[in-house]
Amino acid sequence: MSLPQRLAECLHARQSADKVACVHVLQADWLDGRVDAEVDVIRTPVDSPGQPDRPKLIPPQQVPRRRADTLIGRVALIHALAHIEFNAINLALDAAHRFAGMPIAYYADWLRVADEEAMHFDLLNAHLASLGHTYGDFPAHNGLWEMALKTAHDPLVRMALVPRVLEARGLDATPLIVAKLKTAQDLRMVEILGVIERDEIGHVAIGSHWFNYLCCARGLEPVATFRQLLVEYDAPPLKPPFNLDARRKAGFSQPELDWLSQL
Repeated sequence: MSLPQRLAECLHARQSADKVACVHVLQADWLDGRVDAEVDVIRTPVDSPGQPDRPKLIPPQQVPRRRADTLIGRVALIHALAHIEFNAINLALDAAHRFAGMPIAYYADWLRVADEEAMHFDLLNAHLASLGHTYGDFPAHNGLWEMALKTAHDPLVRMALVPRVLEARGLDATPLIVAKLKTAQDLRMVEILGVIERDEIGHVAIGSHWFNYLCCARGLEPVATFRQLLVEYDAPPLKPPFNLDARRKAGFSQPELDWLSQL
């Protein structure tokens, strides 16, 4: 099958183990040259990717908040991170599947991101299992995928608002979460977050690269365009503290970092 067909197959996979396996096999086949890219073929969007019956999806404001200094609270936090990574698999697959006509390197980048997000999900789900739980044990929300649909019409908007807003917020949150986990003496989870942070810096950097590429192709100034899109699409507010070092590594320019420092 062609790359668009293979991507659609992974997007439609419902069970988390099936989706993870589908992504890993696709990435291996891609790296071995066994997938026809067909980058210019128009694809039928997958607006409702497969997901398991659990977790139960509820509005974001109804997701219970739990203290990370209790065992159940820590497990709920890890579950929330696993849900983010499950959604991130679909977001990366969708970035490669939905937008035709991009350079071949664009598809290679987002396949790698999907493969790494699948690995992150497995790490978190295995740690959940060590604590007596599994993915689906707690309710979750669908906010990340809703942003995918909101940005489905334009890869420039997608690159701006998913990697450079939603995923970058994860970079900001990581030091705070690590501090809580160290207090709880969950050193395995600290190790896992170290792996995730390293890879997520790369994922945001990929988003920054293709955002700048598309701005250049359209004759747009990137910093002004990014700030305009935040307002135009009512993006989640950018709130300090910001992980400026991680954002710098992830492709945020010095003018952007200076602006964030003033918020």
